Amino acid sequence: MGSAVERTDEHVREYLIYRGFTSTLKHLDSDIKADKEKGFRVDKIIDQLQQFVQSFDLFGLKEYWLYLDRRLFCRLEDVYRSTVNKLRTSLYRYYVINTIQKGNLEKTQEFFQKQALELQGQTEWRDWFILPFIPAPEQNPAFSPYFSRQWADTFLVSLHNFLSVLFQCMPQPVLLSFDAEVQKTISASEENEQLRQLLFALQTESRDHRDGDEMVHHKLPVYVQNMDRLGDTELDLVSSQRTVSTTTTPSRNFFSTFLPQGRRIPGKPAQFTSVSSPSQPAKSKEAVQAKDVKPVPSQAATSETLSAQSQQSTNQSTNQPANQLAHPRHKRIQEHEKERKELFSKPPSQTPEKKGEPEEVEPLAETCSDPPDSSSSNSKGCGGGAEGGGLSVEQPFIKLSQEEYAEHHSSIMHCRVDCSGRRVASLDVDGVIKVWSFNPIMQTKATIMSKSPLLSLEWATKPDRLLLLGSGVGTVRLYDTDAKKNLYEMNIDETHPRILSLACSPSGSSFVCSAAALGRSGSCDAAPRLPIPVSGQLLLWDTKTVKQQLQFSLEPEPVAINCTAFNHNGNLLVTGAADGVIRLFDMQRYESAMSWRAHDGEVYSVEFSYDENTVISIGQDGKFIQWNIHRCGVKQSEQVLPQDATGPFVLSGYSGYKQVQVPRGRLFAFDSEGQHVLTCSSTGGLIYRLTNGEPALESVLSLGGHKAPVVTVDWCSAVDCGTCLTASMDGKIKLSTLLAQKS
Repeated sequence: MGSAVERTDEHVREYLIYRGFTSTLKHLDSDIKADKEKGFRVDKIIDQLQQFVQSFDLFGLKEYWLYLDRRLFCRLEDVYRSTVNKLRTSLYRYYVINTIQKGNLEKTQEFFQKQALELQGQTEWRDWFILPFIPAPEQNPAFSPYFSRQWADTFLVSLHNFLSVLFQCMPQPVLLSFDAEVQKTISASEENEQLRQLLFALQTESRDHRDGDEMVHHKLPVYVQNMDRLGDTELDLVSSQRTVSTTTTPSRNFFSTFLPQGRRIPGKPAQFTSVSSPSQPAKSKEAVQAKDVKPVPSQAATSETLSAQSQQSTNQSTNQPANQLAHPRHKRIQEHEKERKELFSKPPSQTPEKKGEPEEVEPLAETCSDPPDSSSSNSKGCGGGAEGGGLSVEQPFIKLSQEEYAEHHSSIMHCRVDCSGRRVASLDVDGVIKVWSFNPIMQTKATIMSKSPLLSLEWATKPDRLLLLGSGVGTVRLYDTDAKKNLYEMNIDETHPRILSLACSPSGSSFVCSAAALGRSGSCDAAPRLPIPVSGQLLLWDTKTVKQQLQFSLEPEPVAINCTAFNHNGNLLVTGAADGVIRLFDMQRYESAMSWRAHDGEVYSVEFSYDENTVISIGQDGKFIQWNIHRCGVKQSEQVLPQDATGPFVLSGYSGYKQVQVPRGRLFAFDSEGQHVLTCSSTGGLIYRLTNGEPALESVLSLGGHKAPVVTVDWCSAVDCGTCLTASMDGKIKLSTLLAQKS
């Protein structure tokens, strides 16, 4: 990544010079000189840390590590926080050991005096406070391993590997991936050229053998024997390619991307069309993605040409004895077929997929762990304790920043983050969908316009680039956010045209669709629903066959299902309906496991808790209730929320203007550990701490930032610094970045 950043900086500098942006160029050069990340060069970062250690600059060392923590380490998941803490502990010990080895005991005492408040409560530093008072600490059994060269080298190598894996797994901007794409294209072009030359040589050799046999048996004239046949061979190759290209039709089944052995249709037609031959096994989806351009038609051309030539030669030589032609001819064909198999059965070079997190980091933590004391720190979170600025332990989150996404021009209905935490899909009441990213910069990736009204939205789990869009005319569309096109449209039910809710199974093999009939007014807009619940259906669709798999039984009567949610493995499905009943379905047997009346009025939003022992719901009665799923209908806690948290939401304006919107999207979302919940309000999101007593919710933090009522929320906890999404009726979406302070 460091080399790509360096080359990109040079390209940007060249572009600025070409455009004459001299002042911008000066600012760029100054920023590059002051870059603390050193252009993502791990060796330079290690050198900077060692420079602070060798110069006994404790303040600079702490500030630089805090910068790396805020800039890089905070984006990691909680599971890697112990690794970061171990590396920080080893770095401080490396500093202390260096002061003793250099004989600077004053700096040693200064370290323990300045770090006493931070380190005295940590068990791994308990025995280190006597270090300045030991005459020969390098001979002490408890400290002697740290004075060895092996421990220092192990620590530096572990830190180097940790940073390297972290940089490789970080999401890169499009500009940085340009260099990699160019190199990939060049290598693919070179490989295609080599394969083309080899194929051309094999075809020419086969033609020469065939013509040689014809000259022997038919005694062709001398001028024919000496004729240059290069042009004929090229014409045969071109005609074969044209024949194969015209007879090949790619499959249009978009759900084949879900299958392990499926083929993905490219977004743009390549120079050659992929054709599978009997001698070539079907490649998986990953293998097709690895190489975009393959001379596969040339394989077919070779096979067809060899077969045609063999048949023609056989027909021409029928007057010859069979024992003179059969054995040499079949032997040559077998040799060419063997060479062709060896040529095109070579596995393509696989490009390693990017991961969202450094999976190989944890073994490095064991490498850099301390030999005598392997106990890990209990403190988790980003910048906790004294390094976090001496913040109170009672404050679980700090709002680092708040950004605004203002591409919508009407009220938001849904706003959801995908499973990887990289993209957001937002839907407004005008049917406009925006797919956008916020890391590293806020950028719109795709805009979807729909002629028919859209009522529901959900990200697919496998692959996570696909969006399920439910309409008000009885259809569900699947949209590819990378290719920016509709892949498929399913007709659900004409009698129940309103697709109120969509939920994709975590396994990716199916999705649940809630369809409802039209109200008495015949409309499907965002107006308040009728007091009498309308009829509805709950359907399960198979993503492999693109067909309806079954229809769930809704007792006591078919009713509109407003919200649906799966548990972590897809074995359970919970639904909230317009009749106020929560239904729990067993997805192994596809039947209702239990149901109970939960709210006076409709159920607007329902989710499983973090431990999946309870179900949490918000209803039209304004209540936030936790239900025990092991005891049907038993409340674990209950609290009444204000109307601006449960809806219907009202936006008033000038001249008596009044807009009313019934909840459609999520009304609450959990953090990564399920201990805190984000809800709606009239001025922004509100974060509560879940309790088992009374009250059920304890107010923690108000995000604010909105001038209109917030109608739906989501909480992206893919990284330690979580991002809260709050969408309002004026079309504004706020991204609040939170820093978790964990005790």
